[in-house]
Amino acid sequence: MASGGIATLMYLLIALNILAAAASLALFAVAIWVAVDANKLYAISAVSGKDDIFAGAWIAIFTGFAFFLTCLFGIYAALKRSRRLMLVYLFLMFIIFLFECASAITAATNRDYLVGNSNLVKKQMLQYYADDSSKGKQITDTWNRVMQEDKCCGADGPTDWLTFNSTYKAIYPGSYPWPSNCCEKLSNAEVKDPIGCNDGGSTLFRKGCFQYIESVLSRYTWAISWYGFAVLMLVFFMLLLAMVYYIQLD
Repeated sequence: MASGGIATLMYLLIALNILAAAASLALFAVAIWVAVDANKLYAISAVSGKDDIFAGAWIAIFTGFAFFLTCLFGIYAALKRSRRLMLVYLFLMFIIFLFECASAITAATNRDYLVGNSNLVKKQMLQYYADDSSKGKQITDTWNRVMQEDKCCGADGPTDWLTFNSTYKAIYPGSYPWPSNCCEKLSNAEVKDPIGCNDGGSTLFRKGCFQYIESVLSRYTWAISWYGFAVLMLVFFMLLLAMVYYIQLD
């Protein structure tokens, strides 16, 4: 290929590496956001043994930053027009590409298992809420916070606590039909209307919490899986161009 054609390939490859470096930093940032778990729902996935969304986030933290550094190296290798440096660049990019594929697939498949329907979340809630074990405390704290913040009760609604057997019902048979956090509370954490809460009055939250849980975990999945997939597509085409550039170098 003529020197002009190689120069065009070089500049195009540099431009793509700059774009990929910016996209990789964004992936690094959103992966940190998921790993930090701002909505504090990790317990729901961890107790079920399906915390792969968060495992995928940690992988994406590594791959996002690794992509960024390798893109910078790719710019240097392209400018130097060195076959040896370009070969190292291609090898590193391929390895990171495989790790990011694992991250995206892991997050997507885990999301479908965890929130494909409300049954798993509901079963977990009924089994562990109010239980004195470590898992029970994690689930209880998570559900108490979610029910108050989203003004919801149970997975599909308050009737979850009436229809099915639960650890809560077994431990507190003479208390409210549902946890007190299913009802409006005052600033001192006391139930606003104890009688109304017990009888299912206006202070009882009637919507289920599953929609909120599903939306949060879906946002996490989008950040790790679908945005990660978009970065992978960009890197894939960039690797193809890099291979052509490598072949054309003397």
